[in-house]
Amino acid sequence: MITRSTSFVEPATDPVLLRTLAAAGLPATGRFLSKAGWVSRVWVGDEYVVRLINDQRHRDAYRHEATVVNLLTGSEVPHARILAHGDGPDGPWYASERLPGRTLYEAWPAADSPTRQAMIESLGSVLRALHRIPVPADLLPPWLADAIAGKKPWAAFHPPVVSAALQLVEDARRLPGHDARLLADVAGWIQERLALFAADEPVLVHGDIHGSNLMVDQGRVTGLIDFAEALAQPADVELDNLLHWCARAREFPPVPGERGLDETTLTEVPGWLHGAYPELFEREHLRERLRFYDMYGELAQYAHHPQPDEREAAHDRIARLLSGHNHLDGLVW
Repeated sequence: MITRSTSFVEPATDPVLLRTLAAAGLPATGRFLSKAGWVSRVWVGDEYVVRLINDQRHRDAYRHEATVVNLLTGSEVPHARILAHGDGPDGPWYASERLPGRTLYEAWPAADSPTRQAMIESLGSVLRALHRIPVPADLLPPWLADAIAGKKPWAAFHPPVVSAALQLVEDARRLPGHDARLLADVAGWIQERLALFAADEPVLVHGDIHGSNLMVDQGRVTGLIDFAEALAQPADVELDNLLHWCARAREFPPVPGERGLDETTLTEVPGWLHGAYPELFEREHLRERLRFYDMYGELAQYAHHPQPDEREAAHDRIARLLSGHNHLDGLVW
């Protein structure tokens, strides 16, 4: 997303955008900025935003997002109203209203400390409202449901699904040259902790909260965006993602090839969030649960990442987790 004052905008001339606007029943008037994304092409207009899937592993993402956004109708969760979505000759597309402001990623560097605190406290209120939305207990992104069922490869490495953790161990055991001793230790580690989740009730979790998926304006969150990974899981799955972002923010850039925010500017975020949404932090054995979610993510990378160096880095982080350490060590709330 961008601010309305951005000067690098042009009339709608891209034939793909024109076809998509026509399919959505929207006029091809006004100015648009073309932006890249992780799995989508994006055109930001004066009044609405158009997205087009460019990663076919996520073909069903917009259908899933539309399902989730419809759950938010009439709620207190700020979000972009869906205008239309469909599947055309250029691929799946999604058109929504444009929210005021810009992404937190864009706003954060120049914001002073009181404004940053206000934005995070606003986020706490938004997440509390999100986690109160009635949700089907089996809600999962289609690509994730297919991956868990073994129908398709894993297209991403988050968010965690507690019930699939041991399956990831078995997936990793099928890798040539896998570390059998490490995986045996991991399987035991997971089995010892599954009881921590036995009484959980799933809530609606965004699944990918970070600076680029939050719209802010005048010190408040004006909307959550990109619900393609939303699912029904325990609320502290959301906290796990947020704390991961705080600890390793450089790994959360808005588009490939760029760099995320500086982690040193996010050190107060967990404390501010705790003050605004304390019940998110009140789960018994919270840190051990968060370590479990982290283990899930590292296992997904170790078992399924296409790049050997990324799999090796995940292996090393798994070993560190088994020793009782991870990115939570430096976080205070």
